Amino acid sequence: MEQDSRTAHPEAVARRAPLQTALQMADTGEALTYAQLTCSAHRIGRALAGLGLGVGATIACLMSNAPSLFQVVWAAKNNGWRYVMVGTRLNAADIDYIVRDSGATALICTADLASRIVDLRLEPEGIRMICADGTLPGFCDLRALAAIEPATTLPGRKRGASMLYSSGTTGRPKGVKAMLSDVPPEVPPPRHAGLLAAYGLDSNTVFITAAPLYHAAPLRISMAVQRAGGTVIVMRKFDAEAMLAAIERTGATHGFFVPTMFQRMLDLPDAVRAQYCVTSMRHAIHGAAPCPVAVKRGMIDWWGLVIDELYGGTESIGQTFINAQEWLAHPGSVGRPPPHVQVKIVDAQGRILPAGETGLIRMRNTQRFAYHGAAASPGAEDYDAEGYASLGDIGYLDADGYLYLTDRSSNMIITGGVNVYPREAEDVLHSHPAIADVAVVGTPDRDLGEVVTALIVLKQGYSSDRAMQTGLLDFCVARLSQYKCPRSIIFVSDLPRNEMGKLMKCRV
Repeated sequence: MEQDSRTAHPEAVARRAPLQTALQMADTGEALTYAQLTCSAHRIGRALAGLGLGVGATIACLMSNAPSLFQVVWAAKNNGWRYVMVGTRLNAADIDYIVRDSGATALICTADLASRIVDLRLEPEGIRMICADGTLPGFCDLRALAAIEPATTLPGRKRGASMLYSSGTTGRPKGVKAMLSDVPPEVPPPRHAGLLAAYGLDSNTVFITAAPLYHAAPLRISMAVQRAGGTVIVMRKFDAEAMLAAIERTGATHGFFVPTMFQRMLDLPDAVRAQYCVTSMRHAIHGAAPCPVAVKRGMIDWWGLVIDELYGGTESIGQTFINAQEWLAHPGSVGRPPPHVQVKIVDAQGRILPAGETGLIRMRNTQRFAYHGAAASPGAEDYDAEGYASLGDIGYLDADGYLYLTDRSSNMIITGGVNVYPREAEDVLHSHPAIADVAVVGTPDRDLGEVVTALIVLKQGYSSDRAMQTGLLDFCVARLSQYKCPRSIIFVSDLPRNEMGKLMKCRV
C-alpha cells in the first residue's frame, strides 16, 4: 500500500479526521483523538523547549504503557530530539546508568514509576526530573507546563529518533543511537514503507499490543499505525484471557505478540478460548524471540493464516517479513526482506556464501546507527565497505531468498521476549564468598522460551543444599533487576574452560 510521505504523520490525520481515535487504553477506555494527540505533543514540545531542549537534545523516558508516553514520544519525534526508552523493570542503578550514559538532559517518568527514581541525584548534574502525568514533590509537572503553551509547532523542526538500549558484550546496556536525519518529522523512517507493504496499515487498522512500549518493535509499529491514521489499543500488561476479550471488544485487526504470549493463550482451557471471537484479526505479528514450531502451528490452527513474523533488531539495519502461508511452505524461516533492505550471508573473511550455506547474517538499508556510551567499543557498528551491518546472528538463505536463523553469535538469553546478557549475573555470583566458578545460561522453558539458569561450583566447605540455593537467589535479587536473576541454580562439580581460562558454554 502506497502512502504519500508528506501525509504520513498524525498531524495530517488530525487535519482530515480530527475525531479519529489515535489511542485507546484497553483496560480503562481512556482515549486520545488525533486532534488531542497532536495538540498535546505540540504543547509538550514547547514546554520542553522552554526548559532548554534544542535540536539534537536527548530525553530519557521511564514510562508505563500510558497515553502520556505517546504524547512525549511524538513531541520528541516532531522536534529533532532523541528519546531513550528506559525499561520499566530495571532497578535504580540500571536506570541511573542509562540516563547518565545517554547524555539525557531530562528524565521523564509516569507517576507510578516515580518512586523508582526519587532518590537519584540527577538535578545537581543538570538532568531535570519531570513527571508526565501527575504533580509530585521534586519533579517538574509536565502537564502544568504544557497547559500554558500554545498548540503550535516549533520553528525549524526535524525528525527525531530513538536511542534504545540493548545488552552489549560487556554485560552493560549499550545505547543504539539512530542517526538524526535532516528531514521534517512528516517524512517517515525507511522501515515505514516495509510495514505498510507487509501489513496493509491504513485508517481502518486497529492495532493492539500488551508488550512494554520501551521495546523497539511494539513502539515502532504503534507509531507506524498512527502515521497511517489507524487506532492503537494498549494494554498496560498482558493477560491471556484479557487479550482475547480486548480483541473481540475492539475488533482489533492487527497485534504484536511475543511467543510467550502465544503460549499462554494456547494454555487457556478450551472452554475459555471458545468464549471469544478473534476473527477480526488479520495480522498477528510476532517477534523479539524465536517461536517454537509447535506454538506457531498451534496459533495457525486456532486463528488461521494470520500469524506473521517480523525479524529485526534494535539497530534497525533491516527487517524480514513472513506470513503464515509462506511459513508453512518454508517452515522455520523468518522471511524475506522488503525491497529497501538487502541481506547477505558471509563467512569469517566476509566472502558472500551461496544459498544453503550458513554464515554471519548482514543487512543494510538507508538507515545508519551507532553504538553509544561507555559500553560501546571502537568500530562496534561494524559496517562493511558496502554498508552492511550485522546483529550478530548466524543463518542462511534458501534458493528462494528466505532467511533462516540457526544460532546466535553471542550468549544472549531471550526470556519471554526480553534480552538478558548472562555476564552481569555471573559477575554478581562470582562476588559471593561461597562460589568457586559459575556459568549463567538459558535453559528451555515451555512458557518463556528460555529461563536464566546458574550453574555453580561451590568452594570446599560449603553445602549444596536448598538453603544455599535460596541464599544465592536472594543474593542476586538484592543486586540485579529481577528479570536478570537466575530462576534456578544447579550445583555442578566443575565447568569446562579452555587452556586460556575461557568458559566454553557450547559444552555446558
